[in-house]
Order: sequence, then structure tokens, then C-alpha cells
Amino acid sequence: MSGPRGARPTALVTGSSRGIGRAIAEHLARRGVRVALHCRARRAAVDAVHAALAGEGHVVCTGDLANAAATEVLWHEAEAALGGIDILVNNAAIYRDHPLLATGYAAWQAAWQETLATNLHGPANLMLLAAQAMARRAPLADAFGRGRIVNISSRGAFRGEPAAPAYAASKAGLNALGQSLARALAPDGIYVYCLAPGWVETEMATGHLHGTGGAEILAQHPLGRVATPAEIADAATYCALDAPAAMTGSIIDVNGASYLRT
Repeated sequence: MSGPRGARPTALVTGSSRGIGRAIAEHLARRGVRVALHCRARRAAVDAVHAALAGEGHVVCTGDLANAAATEVLWHEAEAALGGIDILVNNAAIYRDHPLLATGYAAWQAAWQETLATNLHGPANLMLLAAQAMARRAPLADAFGRGRIVNISSRGAFRGEPAAPAYAASKAGLNALGQSLARALAPDGIYVYCLAPGWVETEMATGHLHGTGGAEILAQHPLGRVATPAEIADAATYCALDAPAAMTGSIIDVNGASYLRT
């Protein structure tokens, strides 16, 4: 894909050293996108992803999304390395157990602060920087617009997370934030999409899926299995490159009918 600017599209994918983020980066690269991979601390892992990506012109950036100053540096480094960013994928997130009746007050505070800083404040800061930068750029192509933002949320934003309420709240906030930006940015040709996966077969989920509660999790899924990272990446790539402008503001469930909302 290329447009009037005569360049391949570019993307920053946060949390792309493994799991869903890695799969999204790989899918975008195969579509000809130059990708800025991101990690907070897993540099060896993200370097391995970088070495295996299809195509050329990809870069690696690091930064703690819970730190506002580091997030700003991350954005500007990725933007400078790629010559501008057409697509922002907010994938990086953390999940910390903190059940209400078994968590002390100090631990409760720490869980909320860490989770919201990483899962909501970090993406919010990147979306501000992305929107302002994208608004100054000519459209990549008429159907594509000036830029696209894809947020990776969770079915937990709708069904709740009893053991990790801060995670559910952060994803619900991400949904509302994305829809607010979709309304604000549509006149400028910047489109915002959101995916809400359920359980996905990733390294982070392995302990739950193959532990004592694995059978209960599997029973929630009519497909008889949970989603794969590649399936989430397919949906994210569609939003990043192919989805029509009229879908801006959409929250798309990708949970194998494990949770149906009305």
C-alpha cells in the first residue's frame, strides 16, 4: 500500500516483543508497513522480532508507558526513525491480580496506579501525540485518511474482571477514550478503531489457560478453543489498513462468542 505521499505506511506497535503485539507487527510488515517495534524492558526479545520481520526499514524503540516523559521520548524517536507515523497500535498493557477481599489497602493503591498508568494514561498520551502529528500530514490515501489509531481493549471492559478490577476499568476507559477521539478526529481524516479480545493463547495467558482453571476458561468458548494471536492480528491489520472510515469509533469483539454484549 502506498498513497499520494509515495511512501510505504508506517506504524508504531506498543508491546510488540511477544504475543498479540508481535503478531500485529508481523502482519503489518507482511503488508508492506514499516514498523517501529516497542518494548519496556524485553530488549533481546524485541530485537529477535525485529530481525525476523518481513521487509526493511523497521526500527526498535524502548520506553515505559507508565512514565509520561518516557512516552513522549518514545513517540518522537519512533517518528524520527520512520519519517512520520501513519498508524498507532496501542497494544501494551499489564494485568495484576488484586481481588477485593484479599488485597490490602497499599497493594490496592499500587495495583490501580500501575495499571491505569500503563493501560490508560500511556495510550492517552500516545494518542495525543499521534493525533497532533497526523493532523499535520497529508492523507496517505483518500480511503486511508491522515492516520489511524487501533486500540487493543478487552472483553473485560464489558463483563468485568473480579480478580483485577483495575484492568477492567482501564480497558473501559480506553474504549471511552477511543470513541471520544473518533468523534473529535473524524473531521481531520484520522480514524480510531478498537478491538476487544477475550482469552488469547499467549505467553502471558499460559498459566491461566493450562492451570487449574483452564477447563473452566475453555468451557466459556463455543469454538472449543481460545483465540490465537494471529486472529487478533488479522483484525487489527484490517482496522489499520483496510477498514472504511465509516467504522471509526467501532469497538469490535474478537472473543469467539465467549461473551456477547447488547
